[in-house]
Amino acid sequence: MPTDGAVSSSSELIVSFGEMLIDFVPTVSGVSLAEAPGFLKAPGGAPANVAVAVARLGGKAAFVGKLGDDEFGRMLAGILEENGVSADGINFDQGARTALAFVTLRADGEREFMFYRNPSADMLLRPDELNLELITSARVFHYGSISLIVEPCRSAHLEAMKAAKEAGALLSYDPNLRLPLWPSPEEAREQIMSIWDKAEVIKVSDVELEFLTGSDKIDDESALSLWHPNLKLLLVTLGEHGCRYYTKSFKGTVDAFRVKTVDTTGAGDAFVGALLCKIVDDQSVIEDEPRLREILKFANACGALSTTKKGAIPALPTESEALALLKRSTIIDKIMSWIFFWFVF
Repeated sequence: MPTDGAVSSSSELIVSFGEMLIDFVPTVSGVSLAEAPGFLKAPGGAPANVAVAVARLGGKAAFVGKLGDDEFGRMLAGILEENGVSADGINFDQGARTALAFVTLRADGEREFMFYRNPSADMLLRPDELNLELITSARVFHYGSISLIVEPCRSAHLEAMKAAKEAGALLSYDPNLRLPLWPSPEEAREQIMSIWDKAEVIKVSDVELEFLTGSDKIDDESALSLWHPNLKLLLVTLGEHGCRYYTKSFKGTVDAFRVKTVDTTGAGDAFVGALLCKIVDDQSVIEDEPRLREILKFANACGALSTTKKGAIPALPTESEALALLKRSTIIDKIMSWIFFWFVF
């Protein structure tokens, strides 16, 4: 596998399970939802974002979930196919609508969400509707926690996870905490942790780390309190401060890239997609720190680039865009090193 930041097209399948929806993003930045003069329609939903992120980087991806048999649902399925994601795992519900979410990045830097799921089609996926042939062909099976909130989707989630694991897939988990969707914070924490010890790769944000541990400290001790024996890689994303990584043998930090941020929606999904695209064909990289650091640099670049446009899926970068950012960063680092050298010596 290359270590210069390039992503070779993966031949093994990455399957994402969960929700896909329509994000409505304000036409102007830095306002609350109530202050927004208008909204831009954009496809989203964390597991679907990850699937498209993988495909856009040259990987082989499929999505498993349920959409409404409506114009939005058909549009979303079409977007997946247009982006090279297999839609063979999608079901359509004739009685429930496709989920909608209004999301904004306020002037204070905080994201604000408002969801329309009452119920939405994704919540109604049943175990008997799963495409088990597709799921069991996955080399990596990725999921979040929103599909754990209600039945029958919760049972479908557990069945899909079990089938993928028994078939030999690596289980990847990004809780993607959305508190407004849960009955209570306590229920969210309990259900998110109910499947924690099954995952081999877990990514949490700094906010999710605080929520799950009950600590206001973003440090190694707090992160490692989430470690479990089956885990191979734990990642904590830190926004503009990069990410921290933890394995059984080593730990460290990888810096972020400086970009002009417009909308942070989907940044974590871009990061996860890049990571999975890199490890799907050779999971031994998780145990090789120099190679893992190169992968996380690439993932950070993808996450950074995804914040430079509005919406989640529309903002996901291509391989060439990510490599260009890596190259620019390398040049800037060399220039700064020379400046430091001449000033010191």
